[in-house]
Amino acid sequence: MERFEVYIFTALCSVNFLISCLLFSKITREQREPYMDEIFHVPQAQKYCNGKFNEWDAMITTLPGLYLASVGLIRPLVWLADLRGRVVCSTAMLRFINLLFNSGNLYVIYCIISRLHSKEKGRSASRRMFSALLLSSFPVLYFFTFLYYTDAGSTFFTLFMYLMTLYGCHTAAALLGICAILFRQTNIIWVAFCAGPFIPQWSDESDALCV
Repeated sequence: MERFEVYIFTALCSVNFLISCLLFSKITREQREPYMDEIFHVPQAQKYCNGKFNEWDAMITTLPGLYLASVGLIRPLVWLADLRGRVVCSTAMLRFINLLFNSGNLYVIYCIISRLHSKEKGRSASRRMFSALLLSSFPVLYFFTFLYYTDAGSTFFTLFMYLMTLYGCHTAAALLGICAILFRQTNIIWVAFCAGPFIPQWSDESDALCV
């Protein structure tokens, strides 16, 4: 990205995050208690926050990626800010993690669009930014940004995996694919989508080594 484009995109990300924070604050004030499937996700995450990794709610059908990521993000924050009491791993704090994933989605989508259309000189920077903003704020996805659901994190790791695939960083893509599956098992389809085009290439290389 050119320097001016970097400044504009940084401003766009900042405005997007600010607006999301304002909406988050409003929604959290109106709905303080776990909502819909949060009644399963929030208590499970709180168990992980308390170090009870051997306890699992049988009603949860996804893998523990969301809860592990939550602990990994919250623990350093708690230590740095010296937070104590109910605020630690509260419903609001757990929901806030998805705001971070939403910001990450905006950035990763922009990088993917830039990579896919790198040879199209006619595609302006403003068009790339606007497309990324529209996709990251897609209503079906954006709604769950304000709840403690797997959608935002699952999308982030799946898109990040695809971006690494586009750049040929297959080891990083594989690790991100594992993270995506830990959020939602169905992401194995997207892992296969990213790996599929390279399987014949790897097979040919393996055959060449055997000759």
